[in-house]
Amino acid sequence: MNPIIANIGLLIVSNVFMTFAWYAHLKNLNNKPWIIAALVSWGIALFEYLFQVPANRIGYSVLSLGQLKVIQEVITLSVFVPFAFLYMKEPLKLDYVWAGCCLVGAVYFMFRSP
Repeated sequence: MNPIIANIGLLIVSNVFMTFAWYAHLKNLNNKPWIIAALVSWGIALFEYLFQVPANRIGYSVLSLGQLKVIQEVITLSVFVPFAFLYMKEPLKLDYVWAGCCLVGAVYFMFRSP
């Protein structure tokens, strides 16, 4: 399998776990002590790392560190927006579009020819 495709696929899965670990407790555990939320989040984050570490090792075989980081940020926003809207019931904002436009610029600068 192409290492870039494998990197992106694994990072998408990792980011789903990451987003739930970081933010789902705000909806589901808001009436529990913070330590409970932290422990649950750590449990979810374990699965994030089980996908993220191999993703970055595979990606680093063909991509620079900066390119890996920008791919991560694009995927993070791509996973976060549907999560915020569908799971957290947040309104969609035009700010997400502007943030995405900024990331397009970041992708351009990190992937342009030397």
